[in-house]
Amino acid sequence: MKRWAFTAAALAVQFALPVQAVSITDIQGPAFISPLNGQSVSNLTGIVTAKGTSGFWIQGPAVRSKSVSNGLNVFTSSKTILASVSVGDSISLSGVVSEFRSSGSPDNLFATELQSPANIVVLSSNQVVTPVLLGTDRSPPTRKLSALDPGNDGWLAVPNNQSRIDTVNATLVPDQFGMDFWASLEGQLVTVPSPVALDFANSFGEFWVHGDWPVTGKNSRGGLTISFALGSDGIPDANPEVIIVGSPLDGTKNPAVSLGKTFSDITGIIAYQFGFYYILPLTAPTVLTTPDPTIPPSTIKPRAQVCTLVIGDYNVENMAPTTAHLPTVANHIANFLNSPDLVFLQEIQDNNGATDDGTVSANVTLATLAASVARAANTTQTYGTLDIAPQNDKDGGEPGGNIRTAHLFNSTKLRLVPGAPAGGALDATKPVLGADGNVTLTFNPGRIDPTNSAWDASRKPLVTLWETTNGARLFTINLHLTAKLGGTTTQGNARPPVNGGVDQRISQVQTIATFVKALLALDPNANIIVGGDCNEYVQTRAVFAPFDGLLTELDVAVDVPLAERYTYLFDQNSQQLDHLFISDAIVARGDLAVEHVHVNNWAPTLAARASDHDPTVARVKIC
Repeated sequence: MKRWAFTAAALAVQFALPVQAVSITDIQGPAFISPLNGQSVSNLTGIVTAKGTSGFWIQGPAVRSKSVSNGLNVFTSSKTILASVSVGDSISLSGVVSEFRSSGSPDNLFATELQSPANIVVLSSNQVVTPVLLGTDRSPPTRKLSALDPGNDGWLAVPNNQSRIDTVNATLVPDQFGMDFWASLEGQLVTVPSPVALDFANSFGEFWVHGDWPVTGKNSRGGLTISFALGSDGIPDANPEVIIVGSPLDGTKNPAVSLGKTFSDITGIIAYQFGFYYILPLTAPTVLTTPDPTIPPSTIKPRAQVCTLVIGDYNVENMAPTTAHLPTVANHIANFLNSPDLVFLQEIQDNNGATDDGTVSANVTLATLAASVARAANTTQTYGTLDIAPQNDKDGGEPGGNIRTAHLFNSTKLRLVPGAPAGGALDATKPVLGADGNVTLTFNPGRIDPTNSAWDASRKPLVTLWETTNGARLFTINLHLTAKLGGTTTQGNARPPVNGGVDQRISQVQTIATFVKALLALDPNANIIVGGDCNEYVQTRAVFAPFDGLLTELDVAVDVPLAERYTYLFDQNSQQLDHLFISDAIVARGDLAVEHVHVNNWAPTLAARASDHDPTVARVKIC
């Protein structure tokens, strides 16, 4: 178990208090922080349930209240002390009750433990502690994380960080709130039956699971998708019914993990560390089943009719001409997205990638990708390409990479509407009436208000006016909103959790909505598609509120099942960061379709992914 020491000096008593005899449940108490924090205790008894490299765990008799744990971590770095006890020993000991915070970060909760153990006496051996069987003895709640996540927006409410768990230290309500549930089991021995993996493992080999208990938002692959909780007044569902599996206490290694894998039952200790509640397994689980690695291509295919367009959307993750995953992405576009008529791309890098030498053009990157798609599709017809080069190192992303949004397009079906010059990095395009009475752009392509502070160190939207061979027009706005940097964990101290960059994304969406309103004011029947990597879920209503009544998300228009609306995996959640929004004129014509093609997040290993995002393919009718 990795440990970066930091004790709650601000909370602990700084001088020795009288030694007293107490129980484990007295120490744990009914809240997040021990009522005996900082006090020395003696004659504490319990049965050793597990040992690690930095201590052991003991468990005593339970009490009637479900809010109080009867398990406790005894921290020690002494090999002599560790050698003096064995699992199954009933012991008595003394020590100091402490609150420990991993990493020293105030964004993490405190974990209750006994430090400076002494006077250890083995009273008997070979005692048996029966683990709490989750799903049978107790089951976690399925919707809310914390009582401190306010209002109908819950854990996604804005503004963030309005209160802190360690300050309020409220009595646990484990039947209603996920964090309270896991806190009420802190230090206890539990079994997770029939665990199902929810993501790939992190760099420490840790991975998220749910067990054989009620869950919400379960998708066809076995993951849990962020959605609005049914039956709870539309509060965003936080999927609290999950636990992260830490490093096994016996030194064995967790198996390779991918979404939907199932494992043997996991028995271990509930602990809080590094921003999350963990189960620390006694030993590594074994893999029982692995999902079919065959990933089906989209059923949506381009049609001969010029009025029907197939749209692709794909964050291709830092793509330069020599990027190793470029051929894989090209194969995805050709054979899994079926060579859409128009592809929205994000994270296209300049021609020499991360080399920071002032290069900003991406013409070679895009030409290389277009040629690779043609080879993968076994055709001589290559895509046209379109982008606007940013100012050097002004749009965020990998330093020197100059990522931007861009398009591939089928030039036999689409072309730019002529007449307006192409805009540069700082040219703000605007919708205007042309001499022919049709709405056009002052720059085509152009950028939306690129000098607005909303776009500082972030990608500026790429706006383009297209027309088909029969003259039907389509406006597209290709997005890559600012990233979720600097946030806190979903199970962290700040409530609601800090959603990194959320204020900037709110401003960015508002700026885009202002542009769309200006366009619709000139032509209420305009065909508009706004799409790309929004770095946000629609359940964060404060971000997408400016689109209400203005644009409709394609997933909503098509009524994609809620649990299947995801393009990204992060921690415990399947989530949708990539979105396509359409104007009313497109909604009214119907014949709509959309699919998220899980070429990356259904991959058998993390290394097999080409990108951390899944692409999307859609069909719209524009005339």
